Amino acid sequence: MVLKVSFLLVLIVLHFFTLKAISKNHNVEPKKSLTDFAVRDLTRIQTLHKRVIEKKSQNFISRLQNTKEESNKSYKLPVVSPATPPEYFTGNYSSQLVATLESGVSFGSGEYFIDVFIGTPSKHFSLILDTGSDLNWIQCVPCYVCFDQNGPYYDPKDSSSFNNISCHDPRCQFVTSPDPPQPSCKAEENQTCPYFYWYGDSSNTTGDFALETFTVNLTKPNGKTELKIVENVMFGCGHWNRGLFHGAAGLLGLGRGPLSFASQLQNLYGHSFSYCFVDRNSNSSVSSKLIFGENKELLRNHNLNFTSFVGGKENTFYYVEIKSIMVGGEVLNIPQETWNLSSEGVGGTIIDSGTTLTYFAEPAYEIIKEAFMKKIKGYAIVESFLPLKPCYNVSGIEEMELPEFGILFSDGAVWDFPVENYFIQIESDDVVCLAILGTPKSALSIIGNYQQQNFHILYDVKKSRLGYAPMKCSQV
Repeated sequence: MVLKVSFLLVLIVLHFFTLKAISKNHNVEPKKSLTDFAVRDLTRIQTLHKRVIEKKSQNFISRLQNTKEESNKSYKLPVVSPATPPEYFTGNYSSQLVATLESGVSFGSGEYFIDVFIGTPSKHFSLILDTGSDLNWIQCVPCYVCFDQNGPYYDPKDSSSFNNISCHDPRCQFVTSPDPPQPSCKAEENQTCPYFYWYGDSSNTTGDFALETFTVNLTKPNGKTELKIVENVMFGCGHWNRGLFHGAAGLLGLGRGPLSFASQLQNLYGHSFSYCFVDRNSNSSVSSKLIFGENKELLRNHNLNFTSFVGGKENTFYYVEIKSIMVGGEVLNIPQETWNLSSEGVGGTIIDSGTTLTYFAEPAYEIIKEAFMKKIKGYAIVESFLPLKPCYNVSGIEEMELPEFGILFSDGAVWDFPVENYFIQIESDDVVCLAILGTPKSALSIIGNYQQQNFHILYDVKKSRLGYAPMKCSQV
């Protein structure tokens, strides 16, 4: 099933506008409009949905398996061990380790970037942070088809710690085969393991599955820099890469599956990680944070709420189960089947760092939109900023009165949002628009990173739960 987005994409392209978030600091204007982000979001939603469906309907393990019995074997992930522990490695994952993230707004991206040092000797690369995928990958020499990135491509010949994964290695079964398949794995032990991973119609990566040393530049609570070295990280060395990755060298996956950076580092940091995104239009001197390991300060926060992850642990995505939406204190009457995640992988709701806005499946979106329009009085409606709707003229109004918005989860948890996370101001603050869009009924619903700003988001994989607490992220 493929989502019908082409008509909506045309509407988006026809309505370019300059945007900025509702904030006390209006000094920084984004270099790209939110419509650019929406175009990519809609393609991404189509891709995520299609990936789930295809994974349910076909064998998604590597083409290199020889028999059905071989494919049914259970393989354990290799233990990811640190290099010879330097003096700053304590060996216990109770400490708080914080990586700095950069908003992609200045690059025309709605995503967040993390600095990673790869290889021996290590070289710096900027990677997109993505909780909606598993594979870590980087553009590699020889780069036959590659997009522009900031800085040189990674060259495995320059690193003494690079090792290809053989096509005979059981770990090769963790990745997807290129299409069309290449000849079967031959007797030569040095034959590499090929992979293919796709994100959208124009975004994909193909290359060799390999092992490398990753060094993450972290900041301790006392502000001092700390380098964490991790050997034998499974990653994709991409020789054919296409897509709009806005200058990044590749992608760091934080999904729920075994290949993600978070999963591979569990023996170092435990089974949780968290992040806190500052307002994307904040001053460039203010950084978002990614925290590996248990954050005791966050767990003690009395404003921290939890909702359970749903779906099997084999899922890449972090699914949560919505019961309904609240607008202006009213629980909306939305059919429950709108939120259901079927056994075939259709529907459901995920939280995703790689999608900018929040998208609700039909008919939920229409009901939410109508509820806002019913409750908002006294402002003139503006129709010229499709696909965002409703939009209102608030010129000359110092303090706007807009309805409250919240998500009610099936386990009773409630996530209330500040107005700046679901309304966005346009054209020098003269117009405000609801920063939520819709997708067809069968599609995923997605809680995007715009709605996650200034919340500390905790992914507790061990207890299978999502935590969220309102936070001034610039102070984390």
